[in-house]
Amino acid sequence: MQDLATKFANLTIQSDFIFKKVMSRKRICKHLLEELLQIEIADINYIEAEKTLEPEYTSRGIRLDIIVADDKNTHYNLEMQVKNNKNPDTDTYVLPKRSRYYQALLDIDLLQKGQPYDLLPPTFIIFICVFDFFEQDNYVYTFKKCCLENRELELPDEATTMILNTKGTHGDISKDIKSFYDYVNNHIVTTDFTKQIDDEISYLKLDTKVRREFMLMEARLLDERREGEAVGIAKGKEIGLAEEKLATAKRLFSMGFSVQDISKATSLPIEQVEALQADQT
Repeated sequence: MQDLATKFANLTIQSDFIFKKVMSRKRICKHLLEELLQIEIADINYIEAEKTLEPEYTSRGIRLDIIVADDKNTHYNLEMQVKNNKNPDTDTYVLPKRSRYYQALLDIDLLQKGQPYDLLPPTFIIFICVFDFFEQDNYVYTFKKCCLENRELELPDEATTMILNTKGTHGDISKDIKSFYDYVNNHIVTTDFTKQIDDEISYLKLDTKVRREFMLMEARLLDERREGEAVGIAKGKEIGLAEEKLATAKRLFSMGFSVQDISKATSLPIEQVEALQADQT
């Protein structure tokens, strides 16, 4: 496994850490939104700096997304998605429910600040994916709620989800968005916009404070992974011991031992041994 210094030196815009740092530069984040939505934005403000983060907003205590509001109070949530993750328990992809979750977090935070629900501002949940979630080759997939009986009838709740596909080939996007996609995919600088991003990343990698922040973050993640692995191993041993006790109890039953003797020998509760005996008869 590469050391942290090498890992830091090799980081690209696909890294959550670098993406967040780059998008924390107002001119870059603002221009990306303007080009993506084809609108003019006078200014943006970063909401995270004003927010007391709750556990629900974090992944291992580290914020992975960027939340900004423009001069018209439209709120934008941006996040880089490198892997098309699945829930191993349900075997379903998590991205759609992740977008719903982020929408809920945005709305809840605004409501907690005393915002009447009927005055909730427009919101955009934007995932920048380096994979094609829908496999339709679109550059962008934009979702709003509509009536199933009349597809042209839209629910005006002003909530929009955009799933960007940097591997796309179809649709209309600006030159700067296309260059941004190329930069995300292959680290190719083709416009002034991507040169600004590339220069910013180079600058970040020379910043000792940024390097230290990354290394502390990685150390924290490593500690939590190790803790999780230790818990998993302990749980596995506990399950294995329980299974071993049951196997021993079954063997003792076949040898004619009583329920009481088996309970004493295996430390299993009388009730559990009796239930095991009933299953075998």
